[in-house]
Amino acid sequence: MDQKRGSIVIIGCGDLGTEAGLRFAEAGYRVQGWRRRPELLPAELAGVQADLGGPLPALPADAEAVVFAPAAPERSVEAYEATYLRGLERVLDAIDSGPAEPARILLVSSTAVYGDADGAWVDEDTPAAPATPTGKVLLATEELLLRRRPDGLVLRLAGIYGPGRTRLIDQVRSGTAAAPAAPHPTNRIHRDDAAAAVVHLIRSNASPGTYIGVDDAPAEMSDVVNFLAHETGAPAPEQSEGKSARGGNRRLSNARLRGTGFEFAYPDYRSGYRAVLAGRGTRHR
Repeated sequence: MDQKRGSIVIIGCGDLGTEAGLRFAEAGYRVQGWRRRPELLPAELAGVQADLGGPLPALPADAEAVVFAPAAPERSVEAYEATYLRGLERVLDAIDSGPAEPARILLVSSTAVYGDADGAWVDEDTPAAPATPTGKVLLATEELLLRRRPDGLVLRLAGIYGPGRTRLIDQVRSGTAAAPAAPHPTNRIHRDDAAAAVVHLIRSNASPGTYIGVDDAPAEMSDVVNFLAHETGAPAPEQSEGKSARGGNRRLSNARLRGTGFEFAYPDYRSGYRAVLAGRGTRHR
């Protein structure tokens, strides 16, 4: 291990942050994971008790990068503002007033900042138009980071699936999943690829700004649920005339992320879900 490397601070070190933290640790960094219950973190990460609503711990003086990846306790505007907008503001204030001078700050955001595109392709140059109040808070948080830190990084993730994130698989197995009859593209990324993208953007020479984190293959929800039914031996889901309310009607491009040299372990939902069903990608569980 290269002991000359400094510290990485992951604020909101939940499932995604833990996977990213393990990858940083393997690369030789000291990693601090800030969360309300640090005792849940694996031994490779130094757990720090932190609540974004209370006094913040001091960042280590050798902090090379900060990853801001908290999860709001509920889907309300109040919870999102407290967690993301005011939480990030307090972290940035702490950086400005403390000895740490991290060269990289990355915000994990969401593709929920985009609106409906009627099935068209969307990339980072597409104007954000959040359709929900919580999406508007996320966009405001992104704008805060890039205003305060023009060298900041924003990673907009689509639907994350993977170990412990098996909602769709569970629905297919229980017979509650539906196959929409109308075309409706969906976008997703495996948890391990999402974590790898965080590490890659921090460690690479990626230009500051915004990146979309999705796999190579936007897919119709009907194709995904029928694939899962086949893989699990469950009955084929019934067709539904209703329109899916999740994810927006758009196809998200990962070309900018790919252009930095990032490679996906699971470039499409077939390879990713097969790994989940086989029990792979469970390193910290």
